[in-house]
Amino acid sequence: MLDRRQVVAALLKDRKDLVVISGLGSPTYDVAAVGDDDRNFYLWGAMGGAAMTGLGLAIAKPDTPILVVTGDGEMLMGMGSLATIALQNPPNLTLVVLDNKQYGETGGQATHTARGTNLAQVAKACGIENVKELDTMSEVILFSAEMHKTRKTLMMANIRIGQEMPYRVMTPRSGPVLVDRTRGSFGLATV
Repeated sequence: MLDRRQVVAALLKDRKDLVVISGLGSPTYDVAAVGDDDRNFYLWGAMGGAAMTGLGLAIAKPDTPILVVTGDGEMLMGMGSLATIALQNPPNLTLVVLDNKQYGETGGQATHTARGTNLAQVAKACGIENVKELDTMSEVILFSAEMHKTRKTLMMANIRIGQEMPYRVMTPRSGPVLVDRTRGSFGLATV
């Protein structure tokens, strides 16, 4: 199984103008482990909301590449968002689901993906055309390169990772602080 930190580091290696929305818990720790950045928007305490936050930002900033990094537990919580995202189909949006088949933040209980639910197939059924299932680092590296290309449709990858829980990299948790710094990274006024 893939190491989650290596996967996220590969995705963010040459991030250029990429803005990252990270989901609750481990995806946020993984993004922060690569390096805190004003273009990282850590979505603390809003399980199921990362994909829709990414959609909103992708629509508001169509010339900015947006990456959502979330976990299988959170994507299952907000699974209906895949249908809305597919209908909007913003070509600057990339969704990445780190699928370790468990709810890591609450004790490692098995998610539905451990029992056969396939989030890539769900995304395709919702109308997302460009969906990948990744199991190797070479696939992740190819996906990362594709993620930065100009395209006509959104992309999604369900990446199967191991269940190891690496150390937590803490980030700012204040919503207003995170909003202000992300707005500032766009050159927008802050509060």
